[in-house]
Amino acid sequence: MEKQRFIRNLILNLSGLAFAAKIPLFQGTIASGLACAIYYFFTSNLSFLIFVLVILVISFPLSEAAEKIYRRKDPKEIVIDDFLGMCIALLFVPQKISYIFICFVLFRIFDASKIYPANKIERLKGAWGIVGDDLVAGFYANLAFHLSWWIFRIISSKGV
Repeated sequence: MEKQRFIRNLILNLSGLAFAAKIPLFQGTIASGLACAIYYFFTSNLSFLIFVLVILVISFPLSEAAEKIYRRKDPKEIVIDDFLGMCIALLFVPQKISYIFICFVLFRIFDASKIYPANKIERLKGAWGIVGDDLVAGFYANLAFHLSWWIFRIISSKGV
């Protein structure tokens, strides 16, 4: 019985990023902000990529198990999906606070707007519905940042 309680608490704490799920409002935004803070201290793109892959691998089973414990679809207390989506948004972004903030805003916009296929993925059952829409939002935010950055660099190099 004690072992089951330990495993249950471990699942809930990891899927809720310990403190983020316990805050009554804006849990996803707080989890996204935590991802930004952690990203700022990584020393290389490769180490951050490995970190993101680990979070990706554990987020699916953790989300699935936590949803069963909460007994409702995509509970707001599960925030590892927002954390992961924000990490995807930050992949290969220069570690400047202004760029990290831009990615944060882009991710929150894409996460809230549920642009296709995120709107369809969100309806899926289990971990695919919990994590999938945030993966799409993270990808869109990353793509929007890199395209904008690339276009800005081309324009500014031509002296326009």
